[in-house]
Amino acid sequence: VKQGDSVGVGLFTYPVLMAADILLYQAGKVPVGEDQRQHLELTRDIARRFNDLYAKKKKRNEKPFRDCEALIVPDGARVMSLQDGTSKMSKSAENDNSRINLLDPPNVITKKIKKCKTDNGFEGLEWDNPERPECTNLLTIYQAVSGKSKEEIGEEVKDMNWGTFKPILAEAIVAHLSPIQDRYHELMNDKPYLYSVLREGALEANMVADDTLSKARTAMGFFQFDEMDES
Repeated sequence: VKQGDSVGVGLFTYPVLMAADILLYQAGKVPVGEDQRQHLELTRDIARRFNDLYAKKKKRNEKPFRDCEALIVPDGARVMSLQDGTSKMSKSAENDNSRINLLDPPNVITKKIKKCKTDNGFEGLEWDNPERPECTNLLTIYQAVSGKSKEEIGEEVKDMNWGTFKPILAEAIVAHLSPIQDRYHELMNDKPYLYSVLREGALEANMVADDTLSKARTAMGFFQFDEMDES
């Protein structure tokens, strides 16, 4: 942040709150996007600093906080906007056409891909040309949803134009999201099961959180209320 810039407090509190959520529940691997890697590094720093200060002489398995690492998919870790290949795709963007939502129906996905920003003046489609960020982005999305390798896709699209490729991409996205959407609707139509899973998950999460807080307080030398009652 440059001096004189006006920024919201969330810019500073978000990484700390994210670290608290991760450490409280003893997460070992955290699925995040590439842009969240720095937040995971901060989380590790907080955990190691706390453990060194308050639990260095304790056994490894008694340390209050667990080291975590980012779980980032090898392909498609950073997906960019459909309207700007230099900006990341975001669910909070005002323009709904800039992203593919998990529950978008096939006709909407097809429409968004048809209208997405591309380029002209080039022959064929290619990866990693700095002058073609939209091309790289759409090929990256195709790789993520098709399961094909970068080399296979490069060979497939080298002589294609956008009019040929866009329907192929839309069809691949629809096919990839279809089982996810089917499962979503299946769960939403079975509310008793859904609520039972949520209740069980909440109970288990609370047990983990309580245990973590207890270990952290003990390491810092704070008395627990139940311990005070017993004494």
